[in-house]
Amino acid sequence: MTIQQADTTTANVARFRTDSVKAKPAAEAVPQPHEVLEKLPADATPEQQDSAIQAAIKVVNTHLSTRPDTLSLPGHDDWVSPYDISLPKYYKETFFSKDTLFYSETGGGRYGVAGDPVPYTIRGDNTITALLIGCFVIALIALANTRGFLMRQARHFFREPRTNTTGYPETTAEVRFQFFFVLQTCLLLSIISFLYTLERVADTFFLSSQYQLVAIFFGIYVAYFALKMLVYWLVNNVFFGRRKSVRWLKQLLFVTSVEGIALFPLVMLQSYFDLSIQKAVIYVIFVIVLVKILLLYKSFVMFFKRKNFYLQIILYFCALEIMPLLSLWGVLVNVVNHLKINF
Repeated sequence: MTIQQADTTTANVARFRTDSVKAKPAAEAVPQPHEVLEKLPADATPEQQDSAIQAAIKVVNTHLSTRPDTLSLPGHDDWVSPYDISLPKYYKETFFSKDTLFYSETGGGRYGVAGDPVPYTIRGDNTITALLIGCFVIALIALANTRGFLMRQARHFFREPRTNTTGYPETTAEVRFQFFFVLQTCLLLSIISFLYTLERVADTFFLSSQYQLVAIFFGIYVAYFALKMLVYWLVNNVFFGRRKSVRWLKQLLFVTSVEGIALFPLVMLQSYFDLSIQKAVIYVIFVIVLVKILLLYKSFVMFFKRKNFYLQIILYFCALEIMPLLSLWGVLVNVVNHLKINF
């Protein structure tokens, strides 16, 4: 009778497996999805079934291996963590690395044909619109506060006083408002020149913004009126005395203020009601001619009426009004020619 000896290794493995199964707590048993669904009522919705499965079955987070990567490329000695998604330098630098068409995220062009750009208009410019609204509001306030002062100036303009005085007294606020009207005249003339330049001369300039061109025109007009008043002061002070020179400067400020008030409706009509540039030019020429006629009349009444000097009034008016106006036109033309882009 042969007695076979039991395999101790197999017995030990089986005993270990049995002990491991017995040692595993029953609470860790994970139910199957069909077991969870069988416990639900028959009319359970898919959302309820999904919620029940997620509540009963807990997915254990898996951890990535911390062992070295044995499948790396040759020459890649250092182990790279799986959490590191950055590529090595030699993965990126290739023969085509500097080619703009190699990268898909780089725009290689535009499909279709570009449309015509929307033409510039003041009605779509918020900055100039706000500036015009501000000028209108301040002008209304100035007219309300200096209405009597302007009426006195208008009466004395057409009626020369008998006494050789400097005129009527004015307050500091009235003088400030009158200088504001002069600056408003310069601003309106600069906007008109800007619109005429865009319409008839050019629409592209060596400037980063159209506001710079308006500012250049504004500075030219301010310098023009300042130099003209300075020349009037020097000439009249030498030939006609200080009192008449002061009276003339007051009348010149008044006429310049009226010129700005007359040009304000033109700017509004041309900006927001599509007034043609031909009608705008005719209106500006009419206002300028009217202003020159008023200045010619006032200079004759104030300086040459009692002396019967007719040739001198022509020389005086041409030297101090016509020549500065022609010089202003030449300066504006040269500035625009130097700033515009010639194609």
